[in-house]
Amino acid sequence: MPRIRFRGPRAFEEAFDGVRAELDVPERFPADVLAEAEAATLDSGLGVTGAAVDRRDARDLPLVAVDPPGATDLDQAFTAERRGDGYRVNYAIADVGAFVAPGGAIDAEARWRGATLYSPDTRTPLHPPIISEDRASLLAGTEKPALLWTIDLDGDGNPTGSHLERAMVLVTEAIAYTEAQRRVEDGSDERMTLLSTIGGLRQAREAERGGVSLNLPAQEVVQAGDSWALAFDEQLPIEGWNAQISLLTGIVGGVRMLDAGVGVLRTLPPVQDEAVDQLRRTAVAVDLDWPDDEPYASFVRRIEPDTASRNAFLLQAARAFRGAGYVGFDGERPEHPEHGAIASVYAHVTAPLRRLVDRFGNEILLALHADREPPAWAVEALDELPSLMGRARQRESALERAMLDMAEALVLEHCVGKTFDGSVVDIDRRRRQARVQITDPAVVDTVSADGRTLGERVKLRVERVDTAERRVDFSVVG
Repeated sequence: MPRIRFRGPRAFEEAFDGVRAELDVPERFPADVLAEAEAATLDSGLGVTGAAVDRRDARDLPLVAVDPPGATDLDQAFTAERRGDGYRVNYAIADVGAFVAPGGAIDAEARWRGATLYSPDTRTPLHPPIISEDRASLLAGTEKPALLWTIDLDGDGNPTGSHLERAMVLVTEAIAYTEAQRRVEDGSDERMTLLSTIGGLRQAREAERGGVSLNLPAQEVVQAGDSWALAFDEQLPIEGWNAQISLLTGIVGGVRMLDAGVGVLRTLPPVQDEAVDQLRRTAVAVDLDWPDDEPYASFVRRIEPDTASRNAFLLQAARAFRGAGYVGFDGERPEHPEHGAIASVYAHVTAPLRRLVDRFGNEILLALHADREPPAWAVEALDELPSLMGRARQRESALERAMLDMAEALVLEHCVGKTFDGSVVDIDRRRRQARVQITDPAVVDTVSADGRTLGERVKLRVERVDTAERRVDFSVVG
């Protein structure tokens, strides 16, 4: 393996600043937004629904937030208990609506931003930090307003009843995934034991529905001492179980909105037959045994990315899903309401600090659970929300790709002429390009597709690096 010389941290951070400037990522909030955020208190936020809000006192619940280390914008906190042969999940969601007045300056800014944007060295929040990292964040040891879900499950993890209400909660602690996983393994925390049990049951129910969870490592830029490096993340089992609680909540919320005929759903068309046929041909090409009678969802769920060919196959499987979006509706049932990968109706409602659409969905659900009409301001936004979220996702994707391209160029700028071991993970015959992946450092790039086969091991030589263009050119040698 060639020795790689990393630049100092300022070179990376200055480059990241340049990317954000090029993509018009906002550096700060306008003065009127900050002033409104400073003035927002829980009392002033009660006017969101047009009347004083009754809050359940739920400070006795032993809620714990499980998040990446160092996170301060905490959207969710969890606890659970056994009830007879089943379970009860309590899931607290940050009550952003208690601090954001409809039609105000914060609301307008959030509609323009759409989502929190993440860079390797910082994040660009959806809401002013005094809200997203303080007053509305479910920080450990603090009493906070929250939207409290109570979801009852049978012994197999199927929901049997649910309720949503505004509450005051006290989050007992916030722990990182590694600590949560340790507590599962040593049995020292009943909440984490229940999280693993319920999460596992929900994964089994997802498999029965025909849902698809692809175990694909993601390329990321991480701190390495006093500099930055590229790596592929390795997901712990606790992350999958924790995600299932969010999915459960989104499914329950989505079904409630669909039954009521009003709301906003996250949608994704199912994989088409032609795509499955192509994937079967890919499986043959990379020497994977796919029984004729095994459904697509079942097969891809059991493939681990532990070889170049398996990783290549999973990337093809991920590409088979296309057309993710949102659909808002009021009175007329959407023609295609389901999320194909989840194999269920589903709504984004568990990350209102970081995602615009969740606040509107939550206010509608609160009204439905209280047997009252959803607020007009939330219903009126349903037509516009899909386009606002689509624009936010485009900005998010562009920033992510530009940051990775910049990091790759900075990491490899002194490696021109050196070779690395890689593998072919994707082939685009139309563009005559092959996507290649290097494991160390974690680099993904393209070369000519001529003569390449999926899953093939290759030697890659760095031919040119241009940090200004965020570009690295490779050739296949040997």
